[in-house]
Amino acid sequence: MKLFKSLFVGIIICLSAVSCDTDDGNPAMVEITGTIQKQGVTTYQYGTHTVSGYALRSSVVILDDYVNQNVTLVGHKIDGYPVDGGPDYIEVEEIK
Repeated sequence: MKLFKSLFVGIIICLSAVSCDTDDGNPAMVEITGTIQKQGVTTYQYGTHTVSGYALRSSVVILDDYVNQNVTLVGHKIDGYPVDGGPDYIEVEEIK
């Protein structure tokens, strides 16, 4: 019976630890200020635009509308980047 209780308590503790994970799936937001440029040919081959050493993409903002403009953008880092010696990759959510 003691073995059963110990096993049961151990399972409950493990399940509690998993359910108390604080990562809610929302990546941390970042603000970056700089001049947006069109992405040229690169060795890392990701992003459509750049700003202040970051590669950018957006599914909600038309970045071409802000080329050569100094802006502050809000977005989040995309998991799995940087690769191939490239910069952090940012999904732009809004332009301020």
